[in-house]
Amino acid sequence: MAEVLATALLALGLVFVVEGLIYAVAPSIIEDLLDAMRRMPMDQRRAFGLGALAFGVVLVWIAKGLGA
Repeated sequence: MAEVLATALLALGLVFVVEGLIYAVAPSIIEDLLDAMRRMPMDQRRAFGLGALAFGVVLVWIAKGLGA
């Protein structure tokens, strides 16, 4: 159980690092991306989110397989 919690905290921390880095380095690009997402149909946004979720699960699975 502790290993699962440690992995979850590591993953969450990495998300915050990447998000913070993007907002700090290129905030105008984030605004452009958010505007583009607002123009996307809801189904397309949902499909994009599910694809990102699946990709994230695969990356975590690979990282755990490599010993993370």
